[in-house]
Amino acid sequence: MSIWNGEITTDLLNALNKNTLGEFFEIEFTHVGPNFLKATMPVNNKTKQPFGLLHGGASVALAETIGSVASWCCVNRDLFIGVGIEINANHLISVTEGKVTAVCHAVKVGGKLHVWDIRIYNEKEELCCTSRFTCMIVPKRP
Repeated sequence: MSIWNGEITTDLLNALNKNTLGEFFEIEFTHVGPNFLKATMPVNNKTKQPFGLLHGGASVALAETIGSVASWCCVNRDLFIGVGIEINANHLISVTEGKVTAVCHAVKVGGKLHVWDIRIYNEKEELCCTSRFTCMIVPKRP
């Protein structure tokens, strides 16, 4: 059984990135499962820190992007959006090239708060970052 409200496609999700940090960082949604999302981000000059490693802030931006979008997928999108209120991340191993893939699973999807577990893997499928993201559901502004 799907946790999403209505049909969710990668085309729909990728269209959300236009003119955003997600577009700048080249975040691409690649898979919609019944209770999870996957997205990739390249490790390049936009996402690396000065010492050639994937920037921790870029990993957090990927985690918050996929978590916020996941919350948006769960609500009545005509009336509500999700806004991040807390995020943490543990950077476990460094990444210097290629792409990373974020996998976002629901911990709790409530009426006003959603909690997401986001794990980011390198191309060898090694866990390089784990994050927990809390999103508050608020009315959409006109």
